[in-house]
Amino acid sequence: MATKTPKDVFVMLLSNAKQNTELTAGIFKEMSQLVEDPDAKEGLESRVFVSEKMVAQIDRCFKLLGEQPVKVNTQAQEALAEEFRKELADIQSPPARRLYVLTKAVQFSHLRIAEFLVLTATADMTGHFGIGVLLESCLADTLSFVERTRRLVRMVAEGKLAEKLAA
Repeated sequence: MATKTPKDVFVMLLSNAKQNTELTAGIFKEMSQLVEDPDAKEGLESRVFVSEKMVAQIDRCFKLLGEQPVKVNTQAQEALAEEFRKELADIQSPPARRLYVLTKAVQFSHLRIAEFLVLTATADMTGHFGIGVLLESCLADTLSFVERTRRLVRMVAEGKLAEKLAA
């Protein structure tokens, strides 16, 4: 697809967000199966559920635009996912694996945050208020996950510190 107009760029960016959200949901599902901590597992499984809802919201954006998603290159995201798998395979300690998985979940989420920030601004620039509402909702869901994950990491760290102080 040749990108000649701002709408063309918007469709391309929205297509990127859809495919990246789908890919990230798959990575989170994989992460939830690899982590042993029940809180981390539950959080990641919930994130998969929310990500699937976000894909439906992005599909609604396309409907409101009267457009279909276009094919985009996902090699960068796929390379990050492969790097995650390779690095995780080398980590044997369950607490270290948990920390690594949570760290990577936050990193993947920050990529989605950047996409949704730009897309929300683009929706505003192009006068699509309803699309902006949907995209800002995706942004809020992603920000919420990052905050919840940060709290979980902090609780894990505080628990380890308490164990050391008690010993």
